[in-house]
Amino acid sequence: MPFDIDIQPVDAVITWVDGADPVHAAKLDTYLESIGRKRTGGASKARFHNAGEIDYCITSILKFAPWIRTIFIVTDSQRPQLMSKVQGTPFEDKIKIVDHKIIFAGFDDALPTFNSSSILSMLWRIPGLSEHFLFFNDDFFLIRPVQPLDFFRDDKVVLRGKWCLLPERTLPHILLGRVLKVFKKEKSFSFWAGQQITARRLGLTHRYFRLPHVPHAWRLSTQQKYFELHPDVLRDNIKHRLRTYDQLIGESLAAHLELRDGHALVDNQLFNIQLKPAQQFFWRIKLKLWWADKNSNAAFVCVQSIEAAHPAKQKLIFAWLTKRIGSLENLLDESSKG
Repeated sequence: MPFDIDIQPVDAVITWVDGADPVHAAKLDTYLESIGRKRTGGASKARFHNAGEIDYCITSILKFAPWIRTIFIVTDSQRPQLMSKVQGTPFEDKIKIVDHKIIFAGFDDALPTFNSSSILSMLWRIPGLSEHFLFFNDDFFLIRPVQPLDFFRDDKVVLRGKWCLLPERTLPHILLGRVLKVFKKEKSFSFWAGQQITARRLGLTHRYFRLPHVPHAWRLSTQQKYFELHPDVLRDNIKHRLRTYDQLIGESLAAHLELRDGHALVDNQLFNIQLKPAQQFFWRIKLKLWWADKNSNAAFVCVQSIEAAHPAKQKLIFAWLTKRIGSLENLLDESSKG
């Protein structure tokens, strides 16, 4: 049956941290010192940097998905500046801060946490969260209007991505694995590897569903049921204060559970533009932005670690985001006039 937004509201959840906050930085440094570790890998500054992306993220939701009921910002005793901007506006009650202490209630020994995989395991515990919700990283942006049916349809979640063979089922990876084993290369975390690990832990042996960096459609009850049936898995996944190689990935867990239970459908008509400005050449970024402007099915953009990019690249991307999404200030001004 069709998805009725009036009967089944949809919320959005954004995970956010301001690593430049002296209090947060000191908290992380204290933990790292206690375990004798430096700010590398999952503890690197890029993992916690805030370049103002959340303003574009929230503006894009307010502008292109006005049907979203509530936007929850999950954070660690912090408050983004935009909360002061929306105070006294029609959007004031639509954006709410949720502290880690709330969703980790009863699991206080897992705090403080600096691990996105651990945090995602607890999103279903947000008080008042709707059954259907969208998960955003703060560097995810909508760049065109979207509808509830783009994420929930026929009582199913809409997934974007594709089925891929697990590496151990492909000859090139088998050979590469043997080489790495000889040199005893340490395994490193990646979003793709995390999805593969999640699939294996759910019993898949041949393939996994590979997700891109897009807003993800989740159902609260799916997460709640799984973790209540497997409390040991939840406890094991949230005990890591920093991101580790063998953790469950929240996005992948949600997708594979829905696929397993027949509650998902795959639709790649709307797609994502992935920007990695610290790694991609200037011409490639310009080409991707041109393609996003040209193709009406380009609905999402993810900009990873923009703070590590050359200032010229940052200027280009932020100017483009302002053109496509607009500023929060302009949106607030327009809403007050309306």
